[in-house]
Amino acid sequence: MTQAPSPAVTVRRLGTNEAAACVPALAEVLIDCVAGGASVSFMHPLAAERAMDFWRGVADGVARGERALLVAEAPGSGELLGTVQLVLSQPENQPHRADVAKMLVHRRARRQGIAQRLLAAVDEVARQEGKSVLVLDTVTGGDAERLYARAGWQRVGEVPGYALMPDGEPCGTTFFYRAL
Repeated sequence: MTQAPSPAVTVRRLGTNEAAACVPALAEVLIDCVAGGASVSFMHPLAAERAMDFWRGVADGVARGERALLVAEAPGSGELLGTVQLVLSQPENQPHRADVAKMLVHRRARRQGIAQRLLAAVDEVARQEGKSVLVLDTVTGGDAERLYARAGWQRVGEVPGYALMPDGEPCGTTFFYRAL
């Protein structure tokens, strides 16, 4: 059963300078998630430099206004526990849409409601940015698929063998949308 996170857990959107400064901590969360079997575009083992390069690119996207980067931080220490992105830059005929990407929660911080808090925050940022339709994809049959369904996301369908797990095994991907 999922527990509610401590009210002191902070979920916030990072600005340009903060996004760049958090690259090492974001890389640590990504490496942990991939090592734990999360299919999030990377194979295991994920080198620290590869993870940091990815997050530098995300920080550049934040600076250009193409992405919103949200983080969940531990009370007191400010330790980064989780993150999610909202890809704001979309084709000309889809200005009302955004993609939710890289919902990551460090393994030591799971089952505390942090992902639910991140999802609620991403909805709010999307509304602030004038977005009315959100889309995402996740591993079929995984914990995240259940999370999105419980949070009211609408399942669109599944593509078998769409991606690989970090160990190289093929996995299906389920697509969801949410109308705000």
